[in-house]
Amino acid sequence: MGTVPFSAHEQGRHFARRLLRQMPIIIAVGVNLGVVPLLFIQLAYYRFFYPATILMAWFWLGIIALLIPAYYGVYAYALGLRSATDQDALAQSVPAQPAAMPAWRIIAGWAAAVFFITIGFLFANGLSLMDHVGRWPQLWLDHSDAGAALGTALNVGDPTLWPRWLLMFGFAIGTTAAWCVFDAEWLTRQTVDETYRRWAWRFARILYTLSMFWAAAAGSWYVFGSWTEELRHTMFSNPLLPLTVATAIAPGVGWAVLIAAGWLPAKRLAAAIAMLAQLGVLGVNAASRQVVQNLNLKPYLNVLAQPTDVQWGPLVMFLATFVVGLAVVAWMIAQVQKCGRAPSQSDRQ
Repeated sequence: MGTVPFSAHEQGRHFARRLLRQMPIIIAVGVNLGVVPLLFIQLAYYRFFYPATILMAWFWLGIIALLIPAYYGVYAYALGLRSATDQDALAQSVPAQPAAMPAWRIIAGWAAAVFFITIGFLFANGLSLMDHVGRWPQLWLDHSDAGAALGTALNVGDPTLWPRWLLMFGFAIGTTAAWCVFDAEWLTRQTVDETYRRWAWRFARILYTLSMFWAAAAGSWYVFGSWTEELRHTMFSNPLLPLTVATAIAPGVGWAVLIAAGWLPAKRLAAAIAMLAQLGVLGVNAASRQVVQNLNLKPYLNVLAQPTDVQWGPLVMFLATFVVGLAVVAWMIAQVQKCGRAPSQSDRQ
């Protein structure tokens, strides 16, 4: 059974269909939560964010041009899976066999995947270029006409770009692994059997192991292959050493939590712990990345020393709206869980 390829594995196909059908909601939550830190970056680092994105203006604007069709492509594919699913088999807690999907929906799904990967690459370009002011003059000279920036520059020559981009993939693999068990124990518990849940834990452990080694390789490349000697010395000295160590071992801790949680008798609690551990991995890496950004920009501006004038009215309104948004997300997840319940005998009648 272990030698059966993922695509030919009944449980694997079931999880793949579930994940892709959930993608419209997952992407909507991700985009909305990602807008908040991007706005704060534009506010606190506007002296660096706007010049960097002006140098690559056409590519940066292209993110919107890619995001809209990518979003529709995900919906087209997800709705195709929904219409192709054998609902009677699903109601009997048996992974459904998909019917043939129109070719245009398959093409739309693959195109969406390519578009989202490209969006990640463009974001990595813009944010890495924002950190390296020293690269701006040459990029401007190479991509300007009569002193005007053409907006056609990309930061592909930056040694930090590629490991940062690959790190995103590693963390995405780990998040998928944690979501696999969370989905199996919380969102589909009444529609799948114990065989599927055992497979989900086994598959998640394998997938997270891949994520851990991927993150270790990309992270080592990032730290030892692209950081300057001065930056590395600062990050490996007090008071930043604990943060650096925590960032390095975080994927291993997430892996250990997932391994240990799989053997706990309370599987639902274990799945929640595994998901929270992965969120912790993402959080500590985000904090470390922010510190590195501040150190790279410190020769030009000490961001933390900027005078602030807190506008409490807009801040309170933002926080209130944010809490309401989280409540809406919780409601959406509850609806997904409700839709995943097996129909009762009265419902079938």
